[in-house]
Amino acid sequence: MPRYDFRCRSCGATFELRRPMSQANAPATCPQGHQDTVKLLSTVAVTGASSGAAPAAPAAGGGGGCCGGGCCG
Repeated sequence: MPRYDFRCRSCGATFELRRPMSQANAPATCPQGHQDTVKLLSTVAVTGASSGAAPAAPAAGGGGGCCGGGCCG
């Protein structure tokens, strides 16, 4: 279940709630009982082991690029 971070405008407390995505924009009450809260923009960090080396950049004039091998400009 996703975690959503909120901040209370009344007391400044930040808190998190786990709720279904269907309730992501539902109002939240802070732990102190205040109703004036705002949902914060959360960032997600994904970490893990790499399964191999990153692909090498194509050589100059060697295809690839933003247009599938052509020069965009």
